[in-house]
Parts: sequence; C-alpha cells; structure tokens
Amino acid sequence: REKIDFFFLMIRRPPRSTQSRSSAASDVYKRQPQQVPETLLLKRFGDMMNQNELKKCYIGAGYYNTITPPVVQRNILENPQWYTSYTPYQAEISQGRLESLLNFQTMICELTGLEQSNASLLDEGTAAAEALNLCYGTFSSKKNVFLVSKDVFPQTIEIVKTKAKFLNVEIIVDDVSKFDYKSHKERLCGVLIQYPDNFGSVRNYETLIQQIKTEAEAKVVLATDLLALTLIKSPGELGADIAIGTAQRFGVPMGYGGPHAAFMAVREEFQRKIPGRVVGISKDAQGRSAYRLALQTREQHIRREKATSNICTAQALLANISVMYAIYHGPRGLKEIARRVNSLAQILFLGLNDLGYQTCLLYTSDAADDLLCVDLGGRRIIKKKKSIFSL
Repeated sequence: REKIDFFFLMIRRPPRSTQSRSSAASDVYKRQPQQVPETLLLKRFGDMMNQNELKKCYIGAGYYNTITPPVVQRNILENPQWYTSYTPYQAEISQGRLESLLNFQTMICELTGLEQSNASLLDEGTAAAEALNLCYGTFSSKKNVFLVSKDVFPQTIEIVKTKAKFLNVEIIVDDVSKFDYKSHKERLCGVLIQYPDNFGSVRNYETLIQQIKTEAEAKVVLATDLLALTLIKSPGELGADIAIGTAQRFGVPMGYGGPHAAFMAVREEFQRKIPGRVVGISKDAQGRSAYRLALQTREQHIRREKATSNICTAQALLANISVMYAIYHGPRGLKEIARRVNSLAQILFLGLNDLGYQTCLLYTSDAADDLLCVDLGGRRIIKKKKSIFSL
C-alpha cells in the first residue's frame, strides 16, 4: 500500500534531478514493508480466507454439487502433466492425454446414443450456440428460424440469442409441445429442447421429435444431463440429431460458475461438421496403433469460410477429469449415484409438501433427475398431520 501511495505521489510531482531521483529510490527502499517468513505469510492468507462465508447453492440450471474422488484430484487435477485446457498438438509426446480424450468421446457416445462426439467444448451455452450454427449450416443458410424451448436453462437461451444475432437467425422461445411446426416448415432449421428441463421435468420426447421431423423437416438438439442419461432414454433412442451438455456432473466442482467441459455428440451424417476437435486412432510407421487429432474444423486450421467454429478453447483438463470420474465409478457406480440423488430429491419433495410449500412438479419413481423447483412465495394452509419424517 505504501509503495502504491508513493508511486502516485511521485507521478504528480515535477521532474527532479538525477540526485533527487536517487534519493527518492532510497526512500522507497527504506519504506519497504517488513519481510516475513513464507509460513507466516501463508498463515495470514489462511486467516483472511477463513473469513469467507461458504453458502449453499440452490441455483440448479446446470450447476450441481459434486464430489471429486481423491485419486482423480491428486493424479489428474493436481498433476502438472495434465495442466492444460488445450487438446494436444504434438501427438508423438501426448499419447496418454489423447487416449484419455478418446475415452471421453467414447463415454459421451455411449451415454447419448449417438455415433460421433468431439473432445469437449467451452461450456454448455456455447455448445448450444455451436448446435445452432450446425443446424443453420445444414440447410445452406436457407432456413433462418431456430426454436428454443422455454424450459431451456436461461443462460443458454441468452447465449443462443447472441450467436443468432450475428447469423441473422430469428430465435423463437416457446412451448415446443404446442408450437405450429407445419406453418414454419420453410424457415425452421432446428429445435433446442432441455432434457431434463430447467424445472426438473423428465419427459419422453420421442413422439414430439418425430413430429418435428415430419412436419418441419428440422433438426432436433437435446441439451441433456450425463448423470440422468445413466437411467433414462438417450437422445439417440429418442431420435435427436444432436446432443449437447456439460460434463460438470462427473466430478468437476462448481468453481463459482466455471469452467466446465461441454460436449457435443451428433449422428454420423454430421461428423464432418462437428465443431472442435475429434481424437482418432491411426497407425505409426511401425504399424502400431497410435492416437492423433483426426479432425479440426475451426478457423485457425482451415479457411475461415470453410470452418464450422470460431470458438477456440476446449476444456481438455476438465474433460479428462470427467472421464476418469466415470472410469473410477464404472457403469454400476454411476447408476447408483443417479438413483441416490434422485431419491434425495424425492425425499425433499415430500418434506416440502408436508410443510405446505408448492412445488412445480410431482416426482414419480421413474424420474431420474434431482432438480426441484419450489414456490417460496407462500405456504399452503394444511391440516396438521403426522410428518413423513416421524414415521
């Protein structure tokens, strides 16, 4: 603080002679703060950090508390050899990281039920914007209307609107189950649906997706939750063309809102148009299997007019953490975690109703998500009855 004050005092004064400047430097040296040992400095910083108040977060909307297994934290997150958000460019010295990213792509394909995935994107919002760009480009920019479900996460809607502004695409935010698709057949390029949605509702969109493709001939994008997909139908089974989302569920802390690795999976017909990077398997000079970046369709590597994306940053470190989390728990462990969080949400739902609070949906035994929307505006007057927690 003294150095800063003295600096601004100096810049307000008129120029001095060399002797005066030397004298001023001597004054600065004399006024330096007292040096302290590293251990004492860390203690002081620790005391300052302990004044922070850690609150519970109930925002939902794609941000969830999670547990990072210590073995993943120590060997991946805290290991300098993995310290980068970028996909490896020198395949010769990056076989381990490339194999891990290939595992990430395989995990995404298996959970989404689609044929091709990329090696992560920046976040879920920009993944939705990339999906808009893919749908728009599929029809050679001739269809310029994109429908977004009103139950999509609010931050995703805003990012899609921003992207659409520069593509001259009209964004319609509406109830996808009541939308008139026939009247928009000539202009509708795609539909974005949240699955499960912003209010925790898990619906079977198979019939709706078929209706969209029949009446509007548009592409369908499902923004989904990897943990929920361990128990419910995959986007591929429902008939979706593109699946996007975030892998934050799989062992990545909320981090005050980010960063979190996103993903995009597509049907085989779109594999040449998928944004970001795709890791593949090739053969080296000796005929042995080797990993390398098979596809990079961003504008840094090819002509701008041919690029499918200008969003450069992947989240390779966090993608690796997510896939290692999945490998650590295995398919059975992931399903157990999904059932547990859903069971806890159902207990909370019953308890809130017992206390008189209104919730936005009725939980059923086949629901597979832990989102729960509660009206805090008031409580219903209910007859006194025995609490479910006292049974």
